Amino acid sequence: MTYDLTNRRVVPLDLDGVTDKAGLMDRCARALALPDWFGRNCDALADSLSGRTVWPEGADGRGLLLVVRGWRAYADARPQEWATAQEVFAEAAERDPALTVALAVGGSAEHLTGQAGRSDRD
Repeated sequence: MTYDLTNRRVVPLDLDGVTDKAGLMDRCARALALPDWFGRNCDALADSLSGRTVWPEGADGRGLLLVVRGWRAYADARPQEWATAQEVFAEAAERDPALTVALAVGGSAEHLTGQAGRSDRD
């Protein structure tokens, strides 16, 4: 099975520096431009990811690609919270095929600045 990811609204979710669930929810709210009434809990995040009416402008008709980066430190520090967040992302994506959540294996945008073309093997 393949999915056409072209023309989707791409939203980066940078978790660099996130140390707890409150930080995760704040970053999600900011990245997705969620309304002030967003409850900042896993149920509210699941509802927001599944509710196209609160997706960022232009995503409803095109689909949404949420690219999560800078997540490794949070995953190491709070493995249970990170497991729950992954479940929320996965379940929301399963409910709506117009939503794709991708975990970037690289660092945050700030971490990658000036690192283009470089690897640990160089």
